Amino acid sequence: MKSISIIIPAYNEERTISGVLDAIASRVENLAEVIIIDDGSKDKTAEICRAYEQANPLFHYFPQPVNMGKTEALKAGFGHSTGEIVIVQDADLEYDPMDINKIVAPIQKDEADVVFGSRFQVGSPRQAFYLRSYLANRLITFCSNLFTGHRFSDVETCYKAFRGDIIRGMIITSERFGFEIEVTAKIAKLKIRVAEVGISYYGRSYAEGKKIGFRDGLMALFYILKYNVFCSRKDSFRDLESLLPIEEQLV
Repeated sequence: MKSISIIIPAYNEERTISGVLDAIASRVENLAEVIIIDDGSKDKTAEICRAYEQANPLFHYFPQPVNMGKTEALKAGFGHSTGEIVIVQDADLEYDPMDINKIVAPIQKDEADVVFGSRFQVGSPRQAFYLRSYLANRLITFCSNLFTGHRFSDVETCYKAFRGDIIRGMIITSERFGFEIEVTAKIAKLKIRVAEVGISYYGRSYAEGKKIGFRDGLMALFYILKYNVFCSRKDSFRDLESLLPIEEQLV
């Protein structure tokens, strides 16, 4: 079985980070490492994560010098990763780590190279979305699919799993929450196998600490255009040749 690296960007998550780390340690199979990137937290997130790092050799804590946004935290995490599969996990318990084994299964079976977890697939337990968030997500997903040719139901999902060489080879340049759109556009350029599986979702309100806002929605539409139209495949990946399907390498 392929080894799994879990990347957790965290910012002021002292109330939930322990629950996430406990769930990962007890439920995830073939775990290679858990990489926590602390994006300049001002609460007890650092103290909690350092304690887990000392207690478990698979947990690794890396602080950012200042708050730099989710995308920068993920870039740092991917750079530290070594697993054959890399998956993103939020630190706020909106997403249940119990779903991780299900999400990576298509990659483990060599049936996919990238897997998205969808909050909208039938049969997936979830809390009701706020209407504006739901409509914004559907619009962004629809626009993204128009450009990529994929039929994803939820491009803004946190749960994205990759073959490790793909995500470590990707050149990521967006900011804040732009990663979701950028990575979706760039995997489409490789013509690789993608899959989508249903996941559970328990969203929190802005009062509870949710950080994405209206500006991020507008930036998502901008990034759809930028990375699908104005960013070439060559500019999207380092060592591109090694990531292409065999038939393209032989051309």
